[in-house]
Amino acid sequence: MAVEVRLLEGLDPEQRAAVTAPRGPVCVLAGAGTGKTRTITHRIAYLVQRGLVAPQQVLAVTFTARAAGEMRTRLRGLGAGGVQAQTFHAAAFRQLRYFWPRVHDMRLWQLLDNKFRLVMQAANKVGASTDKETVRDAAAEIEWAKSSLIAPEDYPAAAVRAGRDGPLLPAQQAQLFTAYEQLKNRAQQLDFDDLLLHIAAILEEHPDVGEEFRGQYRSFVVDEYQDVNPLQQRVLDAWLGNRDDLTVVGDANQTIYSFAGASPKWLIGFSRRFPEATTVRLERDYRSTPQVVALANEVIGAARDRPAGTRLRLSGQRPAGPEPDYAEHDDETAEAAEVSRRIAKLAANGVPLSEIAVLFRVNAQSEAYEKALSDAEIPYQVRGGERFFARTEVRQAMAALRTAAAHDDLGPDLPAAVRSVLHEVGLTDEPPAGGTARDRWESLIALVELAEELATTVADAGLPRYVAELEARAEAQHPPTVEGVTLASLHAAKGLEWDAVFLVGLVEGTLPIQYADTDAAVEEERRLLYVGVTRAREHLRLSWSLARSGGGGRPRRRSRFLYPLVPDGHPAAMPGKARQRAVVARAAAGTDKPECRVCGGALSGTMDIKLGRCAQCPADLDEDLLGRLKAWRGERARQLKVPAYVVFTDATLTAIAEQRPTDEGALVGISGIGASKLDKFGADVLALVRGDR
Repeated sequence: MAVEVRLLEGLDPEQRAAVTAPRGPVCVLAGAGTGKTRTITHRIAYLVQRGLVAPQQVLAVTFTARAAGEMRTRLRGLGAGGVQAQTFHAAAFRQLRYFWPRVHDMRLWQLLDNKFRLVMQAANKVGASTDKETVRDAAAEIEWAKSSLIAPEDYPAAAVRAGRDGPLLPAQQAQLFTAYEQLKNRAQQLDFDDLLLHIAAILEEHPDVGEEFRGQYRSFVVDEYQDVNPLQQRVLDAWLGNRDDLTVVGDANQTIYSFAGASPKWLIGFSRRFPEATTVRLERDYRSTPQVVALANEVIGAARDRPAGTRLRLSGQRPAGPEPDYAEHDDETAEAAEVSRRIAKLAANGVPLSEIAVLFRVNAQSEAYEKALSDAEIPYQVRGGERFFARTEVRQAMAALRTAAAHDDLGPDLPAAVRSVLHEVGLTDEPPAGGTARDRWESLIALVELAEELATTVADAGLPRYVAELEARAEAQHPPTVEGVTLASLHAAKGLEWDAVFLVGLVEGTLPIQYADTDAAVEEERRLLYVGVTRAREHLRLSWSLARSGGGGRPRRRSRFLYPLVPDGHPAAMPGKARQRAVVARAAAGTDKPECRVCGGALSGTMDIKLGRCAQCPADLDEDLLGRLKAWRGERARQLKVPAYVVFTDATLTAIAEQRPTDEGALVGISGIGASKLDKFGADVLALVRGDR
């Protein structure tokens, strides 16, 4: 009994109710940060310790190997180490290895790690395009169909009903799907969806196998139940048979995988299916400060037609923290520079870089933040995706641009020339609807926008100059292989948390994404924002920019989701000059925004921040010093065999020549000069300023 009591210590009343609920159907509606993993592991351990079930009779499933591993570790610590905690696919694979030889009188077919090659063969067989993006998206459509229990012959009608916008016409996708299945079966191979399909079929069609399985496993737990798809629910039903010893845990407000077939309907409808079920709502948020929790409630509270199972209202349990902040920037470069500056300040105040994240809607947005962090010598890691310049489509594009630059016969209009080259590697005038083709398009259009930015800042810039700029950026943006700031998409951030979170690029067309053209799709985008907000423990900043780059118009507007959130009177909610006046007032009152060293006004533009003064304020530039700095930089770049840009940018040298720092403290006060560059170049630069060399 003492062990059972210890398992209940430290639980709040709702968690305790979930842990001690009797065997049978239990539904735990668990909001973000409410301790759901603690609750379900303590429930399993409590049932085991009371002798209500043996550890080997419990099967707990979740959606990632990381989550399953965490669950196993916690269960071992609670004295329930024999419990099976696995992903759906790992559990099915384990079961198939045991039952397949007995049912089919042969060894289990080989597991297909990657279906790309077979899908390409199928595409070729039916006369469909075999370019990589089409094949990847066709493979994703096959996965959606199989996880939705849709056969090849039923795909066309189902795709139309679901509003799928795949890479092929529905009829041809169905032909490709059929050809893929034929090729796979002929080779006696299984893909990951087959693991679930086959174990469900075996348990359904072979009563002796089902009886043996259910004699082994008597109690089931499903985490993240809002993310199950029809195929996973079919497997769960096959596991259960006619029993109801099932505990499910989920939060319909965090359903963000509908495009892959996930649906919260089984979570929301759990009490209808099991009228005697115990339902517990976990709404005490132990992750985030009350300020972050209040914003999360506002975000999700604005959702339309929320079913009863989604109406969780979180209550923050941590001590108070800073209010979430908002910022509007003129362009994306300024937004990234400000995020980088604030990250540096958080780090200086003791927040570990590993506890800071920059989250965005699409992977192509990472480039600006990779560059800004690299310029500030802040290490980072890209989660759930490659670094911008390492992406396949970007490397292909750069190869094509190098070839074109060698001839440089595409005319003086740099953006038009870049578009022309990138059309050859797949850039289209209009963005694809989604999938990998959309990700590729976002990366390519980012290269066009870089060309537009260069054209506005460098007179007569042509393809060779543009390619040189790309090469310098690519070479400079390899951070040290150490733990650092996390850059991730909102989807990749699911299930993670950090002390400080920057939600960036929150503009219409990006969040909600441009192709979210139905009410349901827009609401899923809102849930994405909710997931992003609830990743933050203490510090949270939401920002957007009015243009991709400076020097042109400002066509963007902030996301529709932000309008009810930004407080009245906040500078980010004000237009034009009013916003600037408010920023200056906040700076005068002690804001942490950078100030002009001449007039004391707030700085926002990248160049202004770098120089430490407003563009209109008088400069005190030492032209002779600037010339000596540039000559020294060229010499050092040749010695190191790197572009001059990697040593110091022109803007940094200009700032040095204006501010003429006399010691290391003053030198690192210049934006873009961190500890590494101080170690490498600080003595030389200070000697040049003093006139010693």
